[in-house]
Amino acid sequence: MAYILLAEDDQFLSDGLSRTLRHSGHKIDSAKNGVDAEAAVFSNAYDLVILDIGLPQRDGLTVLENLRKVGKSLPVLILTARDTPEDRIHGLDLGANDYLCKPFNVGELEARIRALLRKDKWANQTAIKVGSLTLDTLANRFSIEDQPIDLSAREYLVLELMLQRRGRVVFKNDLIEHLSSLERDMSSNALDIVIHRLRKKIEHSGCAIQTVKGLGFIIE
Repeated sequence: MAYILLAEDDQFLSDGLSRTLRHSGHKIDSAKNGVDAEAAVFSNAYDLVILDIGLPQRDGLTVLENLRKVGKSLPVLILTARDTPEDRIHGLDLGANDYLCKPFNVGELEARIRALLRKDKWANQTAIKVGSLTLDTLANRFSIEDQPIDLSAREYLVLELMLQRRGRVVFKNDLIEHLSSLERDMSSNALDIVIHRLRKKIEHSGCAIQTVKGLGFIIE
């Protein structure tokens, strides 16, 4: 599950991709021009940007260059009809992580998204294991001893971030911000409820979520 910005001015393509990616479990925001796309990245904690080059008002390569200049390091996948080697080289040199030319296969796009997220979050590991708790980074699924765990979207996002930072304290504010991809007004009390439910669901996994008073939580 990821929070993705789709910057594409073709309404038909944008609507179709948004539906497909939401069906795969991702949260999708859309931008129809480069100015809105750039503003959205500065305002939200996206995991990935899918960026068309030929955007109106500000082209995609300018958006990409501006993001990298100010230190925005999130993965960017360029989606474009420009398919010459020179175009690809220029886009990659400006800081794109991947490049897919139109027309494209949606299954390939989804695979490239998984690969970018896997590299950015999990150092290319396909399975993350703590005790008998396992996250399959390809299927976006948690299990205990190969038995899938039924998690809400909130629970999944919290447990995902805690595994990503396993061995370190995860601050409450970071968890609340992470959950803001689902809802804007996430409260500390609501987070405590999520943690309580997660503790019960993983209690037989050989690992536990510990409270670090005044700071947040750590999974051990």
